[in-house]
Amino acid sequence: TVEEARAMVAAIGDGASFYKVGLELFATGDGMVLARELKAQGKQVFLDWKLHDIGTTVQRAASVLADVGCDFLTVHAEPQVLAAAVRGKGRSNLKILGVTVLTSLNDADLIEMGFTETARALVERRIHHAIAAGADGVIASPHEAALARQIGGKDFLVVTPGVRPEWSAKNDQARAATPADALRAGASHIVCGRPITAANDPREAAQRVAAEMLGI
Repeated sequence: TVEEARAMVAAIGDGASFYKVGLELFATGDGMVLARELKAQGKQVFLDWKLHDIGTTVQRAASVLADVGCDFLTVHAEPQVLAAAVRGKGRSNLKILGVTVLTSLNDADLIEMGFTETARALVERRIHHAIAAGADGVIASPHEAALARQIGGKDFLVVTPGVRPEWSAKNDQARAATPADALRAGASHIVCGRPITAANDPREAAQRVAAEMLGI
């Protein structure tokens, strides 16, 4: 709930300044309320909503979200979806990130879904889609971060979910890595949720993750 999210932000305090607002908060109807509150507090906001629809719908949605002043927005890394989101953000500072392959999926899962490519090959193809569409970066697992950095160049955003410190459980992440490993591989940003939100002391957990990042 948005109340639980507000309490978590308060508990983390100065331990973090960039927050992901995901689908669970979107489903409550209060996700944008929280996003506006976080921006008013000087935080950065990452809307991880993985938009996937016809071009006109994605373009209009991206335009609305750009007006709010949020920082990152995810869309599925398919050519028409990416291009529509880029049009929608216009001249705003909103960064469009293409979701390549979910970090909960492995090669066997992709075969079951009808793909003939490995996760790495599909990620590579979708990185090229993102670049061609003029997107700002991609969401890719730490295992493909180096590939994204190599193809996208030094200014390309490479945001890696599935980041799990050594002291935490992997949960449902099939292609996970530590914060330091993700950054060494070429990530510009890491996403680290449950190791912090499920901790007895979220602020201390966030600081431990930051320490791992600084220790590379």
